Amino acid sequence: MEKMCIDVTKMPKLGFGLMRLPERDGQIDMEQVCHMVDLYMEKEGFHYFDTAYGYHGGKSETAVREALVQRYPRDSFYLATKLPAWEISSAQDRDRLFAEQLARTGTDFFDFYLLHALEDGDHYETYEKFDCFQWAVEKKKEGKIRHFGFSFHGSPKLLEEVLDRHPEVEFVQIQLNYADWKNPLVHSGKLYEILRRRRLPIIVMEPVKGGTLAELTPEFEEMFNKVRPEASAASWAMRFAGSLTGVATILSGMSNEEQMKDNLHTFTAFEPLDEKEKEVIGEVVKKMLDMPVIPCTSCRYCCEGCPKGIQIPDVFRALNTMRMYPGDNRPQMFYHGLVSHSGKASDCIACGKCEGVCPQHLKIPELMKEAAEKLG
Repeated sequence: MEKMCIDVTKMPKLGFGLMRLPERDGQIDMEQVCHMVDLYMEKEGFHYFDTAYGYHGGKSETAVREALVQRYPRDSFYLATKLPAWEISSAQDRDRLFAEQLARTGTDFFDFYLLHALEDGDHYETYEKFDCFQWAVEKKKEGKIRHFGFSFHGSPKLLEEVLDRHPEVEFVQIQLNYADWKNPLVHSGKLYEILRRRRLPIIVMEPVKGGTLAELTPEFEEMFNKVRPEASAASWAMRFAGSLTGVATILSGMSNEEQMKDNLHTFTAFEPLDEKEKEVIGEVVKKMLDMPVIPCTSCRYCCEGCPKGIQIPDVFRALNTMRMYPGDNRPQMFYHGLVSHSGKASDCIACGKCEGVCPQHLKIPELMKEAAEKLG
């Protein structure tokens, strides 16, 4: 089936991510959500909404129906949602989940439909095992899906493999921000380059890294303010993503009216980063990364003789990322996936075999203690 081409120039640069909706008394604050939807929709050209089966314990899709689908003409917005691998244990589950999503959102079709959180390991294996790619193509033929893609949290190598195997994919959603451009666990820059080479439209998630790039240290705030004193820290991150060629839409999980207004201000009369601003971002990133890291070269000599089967270089990789990106939860996610099939840092018995073969002469048992404390 021939792919329907997505014209990135006609996509809303700012998408409303419905993952972090405002709450009151433990429930989604629908009055505030409706107000935020109205603020977003009243601006010409802003009409992309992104939800998922599991957001807000399954209530995000229901909120979409109440705040959007029942209040605006269906042809006035794009709606995206996702199929959750962790809810699939049989081929029948695909249609069951999809029918549930249509009922929750109160719509007859989805403009953009994604396989959720495709990554190395179980999720990707599940999507292949139950032929979810071909299933989505069939849903397109039925008119239930307009555009098909996936959100991605895996390695550059896996991304290449998936795209080689599935040319039917029309777009990919990746985590992308200036702090993660060279992050060895996120690989924003490498993933972006792969998608650009293949001319696939890019949907950006986590442009402000879960909010961490919206609340910077005073030193970094001052660096930005010297160049653009009126701009918020979040706007710098949003403009970084928005200045990249091939980016169709940048999702922001806005939780209040203030965040919505700030993002709308950034994108209503969007200004790409100039060279001076790119230099400042580079300086900020350099300072972010200017902290001690473990000089492990991943030769893996230490792994062969470890009596506990600890994948030492991979543990260091997670620990280094945590040191460089405080507040990022991905090192823990990576680590817990790693130790599901290998030894934990806390299993280290300090036998010293690893130290004896390490070309970098690292004090590995001591570093294992830090890893166990910070990652375990």
